[in-house]
Amino acid sequence: MTAYLNALGLTCALGRGQAEVARALFAGASPGMRPQPGWVPERNPPVGAVPGDLPEIPEHLANHRSRNNQLLLDAALQIEPQLQAAIQRHGADRVAVVLGTSTSGIDEASGHIAAYLRDGQFPPDYRYGQQELNAPADFLVQWLQLSGPAYVISTACTSSARALMSARRLLDLGLCDAVICGGVDSLCKLTLNGFSALEAVAQERCNPFSRNRQGINIGEAAVLFLMTRENLGEQARPLALLGAGASSDAHHISAPEPSGRGAIDAMNKALRQAGLQAHQVNYLNLHGTATQHNDAMESLAVAQVFPAGLPCSSTKPLSGHTLGAAGALEAAFCCLSLAENAVPPHVWDGEADASLPTLDWVVPGQPLAATGSRHLMSNSFAFGGNNVSLIIGDAP
Repeated sequence: MTAYLNALGLTCALGRGQAEVARALFAGASPGMRPQPGWVPERNPPVGAVPGDLPEIPEHLANHRSRNNQLLLDAALQIEPQLQAAIQRHGADRVAVVLGTSTSGIDEASGHIAAYLRDGQFPPDYRYGQQELNAPADFLVQWLQLSGPAYVISTACTSSARALMSARRLLDLGLCDAVICGGVDSLCKLTLNGFSALEAVAQERCNPFSRNRQGINIGEAAVLFLMTRENLGEQARPLALLGAGASSDAHHISAPEPSGRGAIDAMNKALRQAGLQAHQVNYLNLHGTATQHNDAMESLAVAQVFPAGLPCSSTKPLSGHTLGAAGALEAAFCCLSLAENAVPPHVWDGEADASLPTLDWVVPGQPLAATGSRHLMSNSFAFGGNNVSLIIGDAP
């Protein structure tokens, strides 16, 4: 079965909508990546914030008000005509929703709990459901009046990559005819302070695979695809999720398995499912968090799976690490690369870590070099040794 990616709505630190995001992405610019006070005590780290005002949650859905759902609504409004057409064509019971998140509405809940501790009662707008992990799917279902399968996957930084895998499986099983899939995560004090406590947050823009790397930048994003078994004819060259591989090495609660065993397994599974050899992949979007252990592990894994090399970059200095939305966001970047025949540059200080295998870094202005069918891979690795690799490319 071919899993066509027929529509794409996205919002992140690079901008809102495909055209705006693509301009910044391929220029290596990020207007939303800047220091912001108030997230971490006594520190002012850069964060990847979505610029500008977000759409308001409709009054009849007031119980769903959260920044997370506002981000999601922003992405959904970009492709609302395609979503409504799918509902009209297949019926509300045959359209599914599968999303990834890690924060849901926990930032609002944290503020409400602080108010409770201060005042002895919750504010009048407090809704427990805002912080439940399924809140984003519940919101989309009610906004679009759907009755098909709807759920959220939360596996840390692989959440939305797994959502795309799960969406494809629902179509393959015949449980629905279209899936609205992707991920969403908003900036949140809980996560920023958690990563800060792990000493994993960089004080400057992150510097993946450099010998000077000091950790991650956190960002926020929402990404939605409309996945179907059929090509809806909106693209000159239709795109599809060609292959996906997942593994869990369960090495450590937060540190990756040093040899890259699980990452290698995920990449090889994705290649097998897509029916491809390593040399047929034209670009790799790295997980590339700029932490010491992740970059070391990923370098070893990529060098083993792709011994002849391939163009690589980490886009996290541009978007920030968007956690539960990262897998879908970087799959979206692959779609933009295919649409524009360009690849995102690797933004760093150029000072290689001599202890790591040398990778083939994309430079600004570099085109997507491919003849015939094009195949792009995106890696996502998460706490607990959870690994996912996706291959996006021209539909067969």
